[in-house]
Amino acid sequence: MRQVEDARAFGRVAVVMGGTSAEREVSLDSGRGVLAALRARGVDAHAIDGIPALLDALRAGHFARVFNILHGAGGENGQLQGALDSLGVPYTGSGVLGSALSLDKVRAKQVWLARGLPTPAFETLQRDDDVHALAHKIGLPVVVKPIWEGSSIGVSRVFEESQLEAAAELAARYPGDALVERLVRGDEFTVAVLGGRALPSIRIVPKGAYYDYHAKYVAEDTQYFCPGLQGAEETSLGALALSAFDALGCSGWGRVDVMRDADGGFQLLEVNTNPGMTSHSLVPKAAAAAGMDFAALCWRILETSFGRGMA
Repeated sequence: MRQVEDARAFGRVAVVMGGTSAEREVSLDSGRGVLAALRARGVDAHAIDGIPALLDALRAGHFARVFNILHGAGGENGQLQGALDSLGVPYTGSGVLGSALSLDKVRAKQVWLARGLPTPAFETLQRDDDVHALAHKIGLPVVVKPIWEGSSIGVSRVFEESQLEAAAELAARYPGDALVERLVRGDEFTVAVLGGRALPSIRIVPKGAYYDYHAKYVAEDTQYFCPGLQGAEETSLGALALSAFDALGCSGWGRVDVMRDADGGFQLLEVNTNPGMTSHSLVPKAAAAAGMDFAALCWRILETSFGRGMA
């Protein structure tokens, strides 16, 4: 990854945020923080809300590169990446393939299984499928969630047969199929990846039973332990996260979410190619443990745009 010493080397930067996905408000929050951090380091950065406005500005020649902090569909599924590639505009984070595979939870898990990487048992729930039959294949408890959403949006944890219909109905409110996945009971970890290396892991301990949307973005009593592990276990978790990230064709930066099961084994859940950068977010916490403040982290992420397009 190219290291940049002078902010002028970046040129005029579009920080694209917001958009139309279910994660719009989180993206706006992330984007505001990134924008302020880049400006504080002297970068000529400007906010752009959504893909249509961004593409109009790029065609008009207003920006040299893009810091993509759109969460969810559009910004993380390869659509924006394909448009930017066709325009020859460099951008942060993963390209078309890595973005598309990572946002599709089913395809990501299929790739991991093909590579021999551990992930919880699952079934794909399509609109006309019998959720009861699929859950029986796996065995309760299960997690039911939309395959294309993040931030725990549309996620249900099902312990009783009677809860399955409501869980399927909630997931069906969002585009695409749903995933029925074995619920792993154990410690929850996340590993940030930046420039080809794993940052210190974080063990997440929410006040409630689960790390849901409220625990992620609202609650002040969620506990974070970084590094989440020590010694050989920390090294092993970091290596697994890098393997999962690389298997999906991801690049630049991102975050890998992992559970540790009752036997002590790690189970891969998903990869986020544009993870949150809010005051509650995890990548900034991992970066801080590695000696990087928020502004330095944003600068390093922006450096990942070099090597793409006309950078």
